[in-house]
Amino acid sequence: MLNFIDVILPIPLPNFFTYSITIAEADFLKPGMRVSVPFGKSKIYTALVHEVHSRPPVLYEAKEIHQILDDEPLITEKQFDLWKWLASYYMCTLGDVMRAALPNAFILESETIIYRNTSLTINDSELEDDEFMVYEALHHQSSLTIQDITSIIDKKNALPVIKRLLDKEVILVKEEVYAKYKPKLVRYVQLDKQYAADQKLNELLESLSRAPKQRQVIMTLFSISAKSKSPIKVSELIEESDASSAIIKSLIDKHILEEHFIQTDRIEYDDDSETPNLKLSEDQNNALNDVVQKFDNQDVVLLHGVTSSGKTEIYIKLIQSVLNKNKQALYLLPEIALTTQLVQRLQGYFGEKVAVYHSKYSSNERVEVWKQVLQNSTKAQVIIGARSAVLLPFQDLGLVIVDEEHEQSYKQFDPAPRYHARDTAIVLANIFKIKTLLGSATPNLESYYNVQQGKYGMVELNTRYNDVLMPDIELVDLKDKHKRKRMKGHFSDRLIAEMTDTLKNGFQIILFQNRRGFSPIVECQTCGHSPQCPNCDVSLTYHQYRDQLRCHYCGFNTIMMKSCEACGTSNLDTKGFGTQQVEKEVSDLFPDYKVARMDLDTTRGKYGYEKIIDAFQHGEVDVLVGTQMLTKGLDFRNVKLVGVMNADNMLNFPDFRAHERSFQLLLQVSGRAGRTKERGKVLIQTYNPFHKILQQVSNNNYLEMYHEQMDDRHNFKYPPIYRLIKITLKHRDYNKVNTGADWFAKSLRNVFKQGVLGPEFPPVSRIRNQYHKNILVKIPKTQSLPKTKEAIIKINNSFSSVKDFRAIRVVLNVDNY
Repeated sequence: MLNFIDVILPIPLPNFFTYSITIAEADFLKPGMRVSVPFGKSKIYTALVHEVHSRPPVLYEAKEIHQILDDEPLITEKQFDLWKWLASYYMCTLGDVMRAALPNAFILESETIIYRNTSLTINDSELEDDEFMVYEALHHQSSLTIQDITSIIDKKNALPVIKRLLDKEVILVKEEVYAKYKPKLVRYVQLDKQYAADQKLNELLESLSRAPKQRQVIMTLFSISAKSKSPIKVSELIEESDASSAIIKSLIDKHILEEHFIQTDRIEYDDDSETPNLKLSEDQNNALNDVVQKFDNQDVVLLHGVTSSGKTEIYIKLIQSVLNKNKQALYLLPEIALTTQLVQRLQGYFGEKVAVYHSKYSSNERVEVWKQVLQNSTKAQVIIGARSAVLLPFQDLGLVIVDEEHEQSYKQFDPAPRYHARDTAIVLANIFKIKTLLGSATPNLESYYNVQQGKYGMVELNTRYNDVLMPDIELVDLKDKHKRKRMKGHFSDRLIAEMTDTLKNGFQIILFQNRRGFSPIVECQTCGHSPQCPNCDVSLTYHQYRDQLRCHYCGFNTIMMKSCEACGTSNLDTKGFGTQQVEKEVSDLFPDYKVARMDLDTTRGKYGYEKIIDAFQHGEVDVLVGTQMLTKGLDFRNVKLVGVMNADNMLNFPDFRAHERSFQLLLQVSGRAGRTKERGKVLIQTYNPFHKILQQVSNNNYLEMYHEQMDDRHNFKYPPIYRLIKITLKHRDYNKVNTGADWFAKSLRNVFKQGVLGPEFPPVSRIRNQYHKNILVKIPKTQSLPKTKEAIIKINNSFSSVKDFRAIRVVLNVDNY
């Protein structure tokens, strides 16, 4: 009987692909194992086994697999269920989900290897110069990669040279798979067995009397061995004996020392501190009991607690109850910056049971966390992570917590699957038949609406921990301050006075400006010209610390010009301001105090967040300037003042969620102030202090904001009343995108009649030299969502089959939050 497997390939293919296997392989292979398979003319891919069966493919002849890559499945059955839901709900393929879920190191790639054709005698004179250089190099090396050839001939594109050599039959080409994951090996040494006897040992020490440094290494080895019987780390031996690695190497070469390599985890927990005793306040205790009670009838509960009300302590108690049952807990956070503080707190309670998973970890580190979660290791009982952590292979999940559930960072925008981690976490919990707790001081309108509809339970926590007062929020009218000439740069006299007072009393300050860089626009005062990005429809942002103009969409950068490119005058001025400019102005106003900045530019390194947060926490920084990274749940005990530099640019953003997001952002950043006995102060600078959202923020009135925004959503048919699917078409050719978008929108209107908006160009219509055009499909509650998606996919398939439209990229974004 013939045996076959269906596999998922890490490419956007809608169907499984079938390969033939032997009887022995059929007995060994299980769903979730990786195999390397040939695909296309010469490519080799890592594929995931989905099913082992005996049905041959009808339309093509099944190829054989190359090799089996795993002994055990990497993917669990429940994970496959989640993947299928993701692919179906977010209108993408299982290959897209596989590439997003698996750490890069698991997806082996094939690499083109070039060999010399030894069966032919080559006449050197027939070869051109660059061909001869490659041919000569293959005499010294048995094989070369394309990258090697690029550096040998010093040309960016080596393919024409390789093609000419293939035509002349000088070389042979093969595809070889290379492994990406490398376990971390630590080098250990111990004394060679021949010196176990005392007599041999004495002879050795005597023979080393003329090599005092080598003798010192052996003596140090003895003193360390006396304390621990295990092999000694080479790094430890070098440090203790003050020797060089060359001395250790010579002792190994003389067979005096034996060398061993032991595999170890890259991420190690190292803390001897005692577990703190966690005592909840009366309000927290009541909220905890309410959550547990609500879980009896509801699968999802929303914990609506004001900022600094102590939601984290409630989470810790719930996690503890899950760990007592030997189950795993998933704790999702919207921002990597937040994990830094939280990991320290949770490790204080749960020690090495805490594992962290996010994109700042290296590929190899992520593989190790993946394996620990898969094996249900004691090192991965509590998993903290950003959105990708929801895709880990949990074995026995007991609870899902989504903190700051309102955050838009939970939504993945590119590449597919364009999933929302909060919604995916709820589905994951449902697969495991467990409960989900959503936490926020400013819940998402959709979540609050689900509470009102009875879908979710809700528990409120209206007082801050230790009965600390909510901060005093004051609106500063910038129009009035400018008129009265009471501004210094971008600082009103009111903000300067409060900052002076706060710093004098030894407290810290957070300043929030939701724009990085020094200035968003550079403008010529003579002719009005402003430097634009050559690839996108946006002005270049000035970054002073590098004296550069940068595009925040595609990364293009150029040196800051000294004169206008259009008219040649040197009369250039900057408009608007970003975090760099705020940082500079604070340093000029308060030269005796330390100022730091936290934005995308200062947190690029793996430990970028940690360094800034630790410095601020330990009082090494007095004023912290930052973007929205600062708003999300960070806990600084000594911050008394929060200043919002300009609230208007958020309120005027062209998006139906702009007001909701502004309310959430401003209230969250206000919550960083006054988290101890001293009452905090928040100053919000604005040109429109009578704006309803700003009034609602100053009164901390979530309900008023909710009802007002829901009226708008009802009137204009937006979520949560209607569902949204956004369709974006992208291409370099402006006319092609226009024609394609009109065809797509017309086809949608033929099917749906109403509820199709567009096509429209977005505010930034060209990014990376590609024009974007959006179509919005609004789906009422009465309309079937699966059937709507089915119709859109059919239209998309018809669109792709039109020859003129084939090159246009179509992006489908479900629940465009």
